[in-house]
Amino acid sequence: MQNISTKKGDKGQSDLANGRRLSKANLRFEVIGDLDELNSWLGVVVAKMDQPFRQQADFLQFLQNQLFIVGAEIAQAKKVKVNHKLLASIEQRSEKLQQQMIDDWHSSFLLPGGVETAAWLDVARTICRRTERHLVKLKQHQAVRPILLKILNRLSDYLYVLRCYVNHELNYQEKEFDSK
Repeated sequence: MQNISTKKGDKGQSDLANGRRLSKANLRFEVIGDLDELNSWLGVVVAKMDQPFRQQADFLQFLQNQLFIVGAEIAQAKKVKVNHKLLASIEQRSEKLQQQMIDDWHSSFLLPGGVETAAWLDVARTICRRTERHLVKLKQHQAVRPILLKILNRLSDYLYVLRCYVNHELNYQEKEFDSK
């Protein structure tokens, strides 16, 4: 077994996939770390999803794999690019779930939470939004393919819709924002 501890990062630097060495404080690593955190939270969600949501859990695991590809692209791996079909797949899944809730769709802000799985989805959604913001910041200084921003934006939308769907299917009465 190969030892995971190389000690190469002990001075606060790490390698990108292309071999370029950067400070671990570099914004590129911030985005990669955000993606890792998002992927981990999706793993929590998948672990919490019961049988009625097996299809959604399988799609989340597919997305976990895709997030590794997004991370590899951000880490400047050669020959690793996100497929444009991913964006359409996320959009289609989101639209399908929304159609299934058409009679119960809320038009006001909902308080995060609900059933446990929905609450974890809210956490994943907010991490996805943060990742997107950091990617926008990275794009201001370095080349980032626009498709990556679109994917993160749609993914956070999907996570919100999935959270609503889980609450809907488990008959949770949503709590709306009360400005009083």
